[in-house]
Amino acid sequence: GKAIIDALVRGLEKHGGSLRLRSHVEEILVENNRAVGVRLRNGEVIKASRAVVSNAPLWNTAELLKTQTQKSQGAKTFVEFANRVEPTPSMCHLHLGIKKAGLPETIEAHQVVVHDWDQPIDSPQNLVVISIPTVHDPGMAPEGYHVVHAYLAGNEPYDLYENAKDKAEYEAIKEERTKILWSALERAIPDIKDRVIEGVNMTATPLTHERFLRRHRGAYGPNLPAGKTSYPGPKTEIDGFYRCGDSCFPGVGVPAVAASGINAANTIADISEHLSLLQDLRTSGIYDDSLTKSLATAESS
Repeated sequence: GKAIIDALVRGLEKHGGSLRLRSHVEEILVENNRAVGVRLRNGEVIKASRAVVSNAPLWNTAELLKTQTQKSQGAKTFVEFANRVEPTPSMCHLHLGIKKAGLPETIEAHQVVVHDWDQPIDSPQNLVVISIPTVHDPGMAPEGYHVVHAYLAGNEPYDLYENAKDKAEYEAIKEERTKILWSALERAIPDIKDRVIEGVNMTATPLTHERFLRRHRGAYGPNLPAGKTSYPGPKTEIDGFYRCGDSCFPGVGVPAVAASGINAANTIADISEHLSLLQDLRTSGIYDDSLTKSLATAESS
């Protein structure tokens, strides 16, 4: 949550970086097949001193490179790759605030409900995930209340919502598609509808994902089946252009995305910077390489 974001911002600013909000990137600039900067929607150009890194989803990143495909083979290759990769289905969410009086102290923070074990686990509306983070962090809500999040994980069709002819039909689809979420929640908390706080009952759909999170078709991530293909690493066919995020190895989810950022940083940094960082960690006592040295000594003998 916010603590992770705040820590990332502190790290960025500690090393001389700055975070710019509401700065929509319109295109990635490429010269002689090298990424040299970005152009913002307001026309401002930000030049890259060393590299350009995108953590946007694969297809959104490809949109930023489409204007460069005529003069850069690397950009053309990247866009063609993005066009070949299918996105996964999207998600549907309920975000609630509820009264917790009378609920057992032993209530589980995370629960999974599978409605039909005879169907594939990723069938539409078959698997519901329930999260009550205030079980572990009560400070996320006022005293006496819980935050509840229930969602269909990567199995909600985008087309259902995209084809709604007007707002009334869209709202009707939302109501119908969230019935399964309410059903799952009632298995965990039978009287949950009576506990919901007025005004703290929000539904998010694939269109919500697309609009507010800039997810291509509201996708959960790329559909790259294990054993058939693999997630790409940080390097691209464009010099000085790297990627991280949930379209890169090791995949989807906060821990995996964080690891992809480390991969990108390690790839950009040269060996002298790696060695300098290790020395800083040794000096500060964060990293103890005595075990590594012991293993190396054992192997040499």
